[in-house]
Amino acid sequence: MIRVVFLGPPGAGKGTQAERIARKYNVPHISTGDILREAVKEGTELGKIAKSYMDKGELVPDDIIIGIIKERLSQPDVKERGFILDGFPRTLAQAEALDKMLEDLSMPLDRVIYLNVDDEEIVKRLLARGRADDTEEVIRNRLRVYREQTAPLIDYYSEKCILAEVYGVGEIDEITKKIEEFLGLEG
Repeated sequence: MIRVVFLGPPGAGKGTQAERIARKYNVPHISTGDILREAVKEGTELGKIAKSYMDKGELVPDDIIIGIIKERLSQPDVKERGFILDGFPRTLAQAEALDKMLEDLSMPLDRVIYLNVDDEEIVKRLLARGRADDTEEVIRNRLRVYREQTAPLIDYYSEKCILAEVYGVGEIDEITKKIEEFLGLEG
């Protein structure tokens, strides 16, 4: 059973790495970005609210995200095999809400993997991705929002002694290998 959070700026490779670990060890990969994009695509009530924030490069409000995560974490596959959270928590309030949720579910976090990538590399990656919402202006705003709201989580989890920092540039396989080592998994 693996219970881990992936932290890092947008475009750091959280999704790629979370997916690889999830697939290899058969653990549910919970990506708030994927859940939100799906809701937007389907035009659900949540999707419409989320879209109004996402279009501006802003974070979707905590209560909406926390509700989504709470629902997902209480499903049987998560209770049985654990989870890999990707894109949540993004704020201290979300981290505290997650701690409370996991305490209620008796599923403490094993590790927080922080993929560290510098801003210029992020801008280059996201522009290359070619999504309609990825203009340089929006990307730089997302990075600013990330630094303000998400960066404090690095200290928060570091103080709990569960943070592992991985430099997120280089060969994808090498980065995965480093993550596996931090998680105590056999390569």
